[in-house]
Amino acid sequence: MRALPWLATAIGFTVIGVVGTLLVVRLTTAPPAPMVGPAPTPISGPPAPAPADAGDTELLIPPDVVARAGLKTATVGAADVGAAITIPGTVMPNAYHEVKVTPIAGGIVTKIHVELGASVPRGAPLATVFSSELADAQTRFLSMRAMLEADHKKLERTERLVVIGAASRQELEEVTAVHAGHETEVASARQRLLLLGLSQQEVEGLTDPSKVVSQIVVPAPIGGVVTARSANPGQVVTMGQELFVVTDLGTVWLVGDLYEQDFAAVHVGSGATVTTAAYPGSEFRGRVSYIDPRVDPQTRTAKVRVEVPNPGGRLRFGMYVNMVFAGAGGQRQVVVPRAAVQSMGDQSVVFLPVAGEEGRFLRRKVRLGPASGDSYVVLDGLQAGDTVVTDGSFLLRAEAARSGS
Repeated sequence: MRALPWLATAIGFTVIGVVGTLLVVRLTTAPPAPMVGPAPTPISGPPAPAPADAGDTELLIPPDVVARAGLKTATVGAADVGAAITIPGTVMPNAYHEVKVTPIAGGIVTKIHVELGASVPRGAPLATVFSSELADAQTRFLSMRAMLEADHKKLERTERLVVIGAASRQELEEVTAVHAGHETEVASARQRLLLLGLSQQEVEGLTDPSKVVSQIVVPAPIGGVVTARSANPGQVVTMGQELFVVTDLGTVWLVGDLYEQDFAAVHVGSGATVTTAAYPGSEFRGRVSYIDPRVDPQTRTAKVRVEVPNPGGRLRFGMYVNMVFAGAGGQRQVVVPRAAVQSMGDQSVVFLPVAGEEGRFLRRKVRLGPASGDSYVVLDGLQAGDTVVTDGSFLLRAEAARSGS
């Protein structure tokens, strides 16, 4: 009887424990209460803007790499394809108006009369050369002329002797033949002196050895500008060695690469309008004087040469220019610079920078039409006003290929 209170207490605690366990199980297995209002958005940075085109592929480049690459962009535009053909070119000298000046006899340079870049008229002295060859030529001329004079006197005496019968006709013929041979030698020696730079008056005044000179004056063969000089005082030169280059800058050549698809529109005689960044707003006009018959197998281009008047020598050798050729009329189409187009497999792609996000680019597949000068016609993938990467687009292509984008 005394144990009943303890038994009742134990039973009570057991019941309370069972009831508590049932309540916990029910609460943990009950469905969650419906949430009122919008679900919270996890904070993981600003949402990325959607690509401009469903087919674009995103490419991320570290900003420091972009800065070192020197990327440049251009705006896609529209042009009247076929209305004009524009190609870049380079200014070169007119090879037909450029002369390499060489001495006609070897010797030692004693004096230079002009500096590099000087304008010279035709016949102006460029250099003086001491030449033993010139002295030998004059000595030979004096010797040949003295022999001719002696033969001439002998011929006159023989003729008088034949008249009085003191000499035979055969002797006269022999003396006449020797005289004619010496005349030929004197004429040759005189011509040699003229070729060596002596004037006609100087040759005629060469009457005795005291008047022999040993200086050759090298003259300018044409009027123009001294564009190269390789001679200095004291230098030993040989016959035919280049000392100067004199160029007539009245006309220059502009040389560029004409694309294969433009061959039908540009031909010898076609007019060209030339512009250059050196003279904004100025235009030069010329004509095609030559088109290379060979096509480069890699670039599918041929060299085209335009001859342009160059008053004042404004166009300098090595300058970059743009040559515009008139072509057949065409329709207005979207065009993209050639430098912006890259090939990845069998696709042509361009890269568009994402505005306001440095280092982020979109790779977009484009469908191209025929080339027009330094641009491609875009059939699909771009619109006028889009911005594309030009210089450095090959780096983006390499990064896309490396990352498998």
